[in-house]
Amino acid sequence: MKPPTSVPDWAARRADFPILQQSVHGRPLIYLDNGATTQKPRAVIEALVRYYERDNANVHRAIHELSHRATIAYEAARARAARFINAAAPEEVIFTRGTTEGINLVAYVFTPRLRRGDAILVTEMEHHSNLVPWQLLAQRTGAQLLFIPVTGDEGLLDLSRLDELLARNVKLFAFTHISNTLGTINPVAELCARARRHGAVTVVDAAQSAGHLPLDVQALGCDFLAFSGHKMAGPTGIGVLYGRLPLLESLDPFQGGGEMIASVQFEQSTWNKVPHKFEAGTPDIAGAVGLHAAMDYLDAVGRAPIAAHDEELARYACGCLREVPGLRLLGPSGTRGGLVSFALAGIHAHDVVTFADQEGIALRGGHHCTQPLLRKLGLPATTRASFYLYNTRDEVDRLVAVIRQTAGFFGRQA
Repeated sequence: MKPPTSVPDWAARRADFPILQQSVHGRPLIYLDNGATTQKPRAVIEALVRYYERDNANVHRAIHELSHRATIAYEAARARAARFINAAAPEEVIFTRGTTEGINLVAYVFTPRLRRGDAILVTEMEHHSNLVPWQLLAQRTGAQLLFIPVTGDEGLLDLSRLDELLARNVKLFAFTHISNTLGTINPVAELCARARRHGAVTVVDAAQSAGHLPLDVQALGCDFLAFSGHKMAGPTGIGVLYGRLPLLESLDPFQGGGEMIASVQFEQSTWNKVPHKFEAGTPDIAGAVGLHAAMDYLDAVGRAPIAAHDEELARYACGCLREVPGLRLLGPSGTRGGLVSFALAGIHAHDVVTFADQEGIALRGGHHCTQPLLRKLGLPATTRASFYLYNTRDEVDRLVAVIRQTAGFFGRQA
């Protein structure tokens, strides 16, 4: 597929998403909760319907025509995912339920490789899905958890002691590409290169980046990378874990059952080849088909233009929101991902989100599964607006107006 040669017609692309053509509480829907999940274009919806109407069958296990079609579609989605992130081979793509399962898979299969005295390095900005699995791994093995600090509201990683931390027998280094709370874009290639010099395996949480900007796992130099289909215009319940093939081949399975075996005897079993070794049971075949359609759609639009569009909206929103009295804005002042998090003095995030919902605006309020980070910043919750390719400047203007109305409603001068 050839990359786009011009700026996309964003209004035309917005029309590709049927759900956006509705009103909520009598107002045109403004969907700004894309960090939680994105909406689905008609092409993805039609791919799911077409699969269930024509090709639905189990994969790899039968020789009848429907199974053959389903298997071809499922493995075509794997090959498409490999191209989407520039993996060296389709075998480096494992289908999961999403980012959370992908990270948990890595944490589980690394259990035999860690022991007391080893360390796992993460950052203070991690989503719970990239923290709790490592806590559990540390509990199982006696390994120690180490943390890279975050520099206050600016939300950048303090990398001044990174090499010192890595030298403390770090076996795994897990970090997010784009913070789902701060919008910080971390220097993945640099972090992976520095970890490699210390012999640490890297795990990248790409949940907030995979559908928003170009990804090249070979250029990044990561060992593992996980993302979710539903955060990049695809279906829920499907995701990808990328892993370097030699590393995957050296690891034991995550779950036991069908598909992941080569042979089974009463006393013992032998394992299938990668990636099937890590895909026990009937997979989400329709999800993979839908993910394939989503990747085709995003590349037809162009991930580089999407990244520029999302960042422009976030930058514009930050500039407007800074003018609201009593509003505390989190995240980098420079380049950032397509989201903004903020707190209004004396007003809980849930009240802000409820007020906005009555005006037809979908926001997210809470701790965003980053409780330790918000605790460090002295906040119980924030309001988050997160953008995608179908959002517009006019929607940002409407958001800012509603935030000002909210502050006024609660007695804050705005």
